[in-house]
Amino acid sequence: MKVAVVILNYNGRKFLEEFLPNVIAHCDPTMAEVVVADNASTDDSVAFMRERFPDIRLIENGSNGGFATGYNMALRQVEAQYYVLLNSDIEVAPQWIEPVVEMMDADPQIAACQPKILSYYHKEQFEYAGASGGFIDKYGYPFCRGRVFQNLEEDHGQYDTPMEVFWATGACMFVRADLYHQIGGLDDSFFAHMEEIDLCWRLKNAGYKVYCCPQSKVYHIGGGTLPKNSPRKTYLNFRNNLSLLVKNLPKRRVHRTILYRIFLDWVAALKFLFQGCPKDFGMVFKAHWDFYRRLKSLRAKRKGCEHKQVSCIYRRNIVFDSILRGKKKYSDLKPGDFTL
Repeated sequence: MKVAVVILNYNGRKFLEEFLPNVIAHCDPTMAEVVVADNASTDDSVAFMRERFPDIRLIENGSNGGFATGYNMALRQVEAQYYVLLNSDIEVAPQWIEPVVEMMDADPQIAACQPKILSYYHKEQFEYAGASGGFIDKYGYPFCRGRVFQNLEEDHGQYDTPMEVFWATGACMFVRADLYHQIGGLDDSFFAHMEEIDLCWRLKNAGYKVYCCPQSKVYHIGGGTLPKNSPRKTYLNFRNNLSLLVKNLPKRRVHRTILYRIFLDWVAALKFLFQGCPKDFGMVFKAHWDFYRRLKSLRAKRKGCEHKQVSCIYRRNIVFDSILRGKKKYSDLKPGDFTL
């Protein structure tokens, strides 16, 4: 099969009921197979799939290893040229697969690609998790074309040009199957959050490109498994962000970047405390503690991999530029401030 659209499910029966028929309707069966991988759900997702969608392939993972391990377990059992990692809470538009596949077919150096991600509830607005392609700044802070921190732009076609980006969202990521396995898949230790940024960085370190194809679009609810204000999400984001920096930065930049980032993390932690969010403050502490405990294994993962200056990193600090310089949109940033 050319394309395998793989939906990872955990206690998401309501999303499968609402969105799976839409995905099936907009997947040409001559080129795309739809697969649902269940992460040991405790609701009736599996029974529901067997009853309502008996013709859709169902992979049952024996445990809930999160987004990373769940996909790794499932994709070892799927054969295709391209995988599409698709969240269960996404509505796809007609012809959402074809433009991306055409782009990737035309350029073998494109290892991963995402469509334009719009909000399901506000369809004229970009969605937080990916918008029109992801970037990071020099300290590892992620942002998107169409979303800088909490500032979500309306989509007026301003970011409809296909372009190379730093990361493609795991909410809807097209990736070459052979490279996915060659690069080692998603990092199991991440569990969830930022594992797709780590994967894209490793692909770029290996000499490949990551793209956004806005001619394809999908609509994402977001926060389907962990709500946006979850302390657990705070923990995973802070821990995994430090982890991907240690794993992927060029050697000469690792120590200085990590030290500065740790300082900025504690500024964020104090902000949580002053905002009356003590659980989030505690999760930053826990994230750092667990990061220190994992340093040895993270350093080991650097071995055998090339670490170089890759494209699409914002050379400045997006936190300061957003807060102090009023750079609230991707279009406010100078192209010359990104690595080539």
